[in-house]
Amino acid sequence: MTATASTPLLPTIDLAHARLGAHGALHRNLPPAVLVEHALARGEGKLGKGGAFVTRTGKYTGRSPDDKFVVRDANTEATIWWDNNKAFTPAQFDHLHDRVAAYLQHKDLYVQDCFAGQDPTHRLSVRVIAERAWHALFANNMFIRPSAADLAAFAPDFTVLHAPGFKCEPARDGTFSEAAIVLDFTRKMVIITGSEYAGEMKKSIFTVLNYVLPAAGVMSMHCSANIGNDGATAVFFGLSGTGKTTLSADPERGLIGDDEHGWSGDGVFNFEGGCYAKMIKLSPTAEPEIYATTARFGTILENVVMDEATRELDLDSAEYTENTRGSYEIGQIPNAVLSGRGGHPTDIIMLTADAFGILPPLARLTPAQAMFHFLSGYTAKVAGTERGVTEPKAAFSSCFGAPFMARHPTVYAKLLGELIAKHGVRCWLVNTGWTGGAYGVGKRMSIQHTRRLLHAALSGELNDTRMVAHPNFKFGIPAEVAGIPSDILDTRNTWSDKAAYDAKAKDLIERFNANFAKFAAFASDEVKAAAPTL
Repeated sequence: MTATASTPLLPTIDLAHARLGAHGALHRNLPPAVLVEHALARGEGKLGKGGAFVTRTGKYTGRSPDDKFVVRDANTEATIWWDNNKAFTPAQFDHLHDRVAAYLQHKDLYVQDCFAGQDPTHRLSVRVIAERAWHALFANNMFIRPSAADLAAFAPDFTVLHAPGFKCEPARDGTFSEAAIVLDFTRKMVIITGSEYAGEMKKSIFTVLNYVLPAAGVMSMHCSANIGNDGATAVFFGLSGTGKTTLSADPERGLIGDDEHGWSGDGVFNFEGGCYAKMIKLSPTAEPEIYATTARFGTILENVVMDEATRELDLDSAEYTENTRGSYEIGQIPNAVLSGRGGHPTDIIMLTADAFGILPPLARLTPAQAMFHFLSGYTAKVAGTERGVTEPKAAFSSCFGAPFMARHPTVYAKLLGELIAKHGVRCWLVNTGWTGGAYGVGKRMSIQHTRRLLHAALSGELNDTRMVAHPNFKFGIPAEVAGIPSDILDTRNTWSDKAAYDAKAKDLIERFNANFAKFAAFASDEVKAAAPTL
């Protein structure tokens, strides 16, 4: 049906494609201040000291990858990486869609029309239909906000139907739990149920872009990106918790984006218009730009502990989850690049939080080694980022983002390898994990040391520095870097028990090679030769 919106901007909207008929009030493209008013009036959260909107997401305090599905049909049968994506039938999707649409009948709905992708040639028009005002605010923060002229001709390429209050019945709906995140590339729709965790929205659209863009020859990347005063762009690959947001928000460089980017023939472009930073133990000295967002109106703080009387925030508390999150428009970062675009990268940094405490704080990679580590995607899963993970553990996630990769990893690796060769990109591996011992014995790398090493790499300071080849991993470790104690550059030196380091290194190398076995048939001789040896 056609309904009247509560905003003068675009007074009519047809939701027939979403099968939504007799719904309640329809609130379309409300500005942040009004969305906050609605969310407060509806009891969806409270204001913290400084004006941020503080809310809870119930038992789902992180992504739920086991509840994510892709519809398997004639269009996706041969193109989806089915070893990594759970299949849903078209009939199951239709059944769930009908049930969710019936659930939303007579409910007030919040619609946000937005874009994903700062490059107009490759952007995706996204319509979010939500039952919560604060989730509409999240969409407004995280996606790109269209101009009035864009909205006048807006037509969605993809629709997100967000109904966290609907609880699936596994026996009836073909799901594994009450939560479901289902992507249908033929119907161009995402249905999200059961989980209040807002990150499912952004990662669903990221998955869509990871499917659509490679077919157009555009590399999609789970990375942050920034740009120096000299115009040199750097991208930072890494899973949640490895430092993508923290390290890219460098006061000496402009922030292009903190999590998702494309690399086209014109350079790098942000997929998003906001940031979704981890807030746990956020420091006003180590991360001043991000810390400042916690006291600004329009920021959403998920599962952050707050004193009910004083509205003071306790960013150090993990009472609800380690995965406390803050969502804010990227313009809240003082040095943000508001165009969301940069040139072709001069440097690629692959971040890992090594729970074994083996990898060095910084290493120079050859292009073949970069391909090996990109396909491997080694890190530690950090507590709270996914449900059921309570402490860091070793994990391999292809492309540093396997849960969001719709196509086979070799599709992305081929594109990345071609771009590295074409543009002569320098490649680095940076360990933000443990040193002096494995998790539980050693300690986390100093963020001050990591920032200094990155500055040395990105500025070209290390171009002529002597590199020492690691005996097992073969990458180059700088012999010395001004301002960095020389004994920490090779992590083995930080272990008091060298035999324990060697045993743990052997264990990690065996894990690397066992994981890489599934890609060996697709890899070149050079990439296979880049694998670590005992």
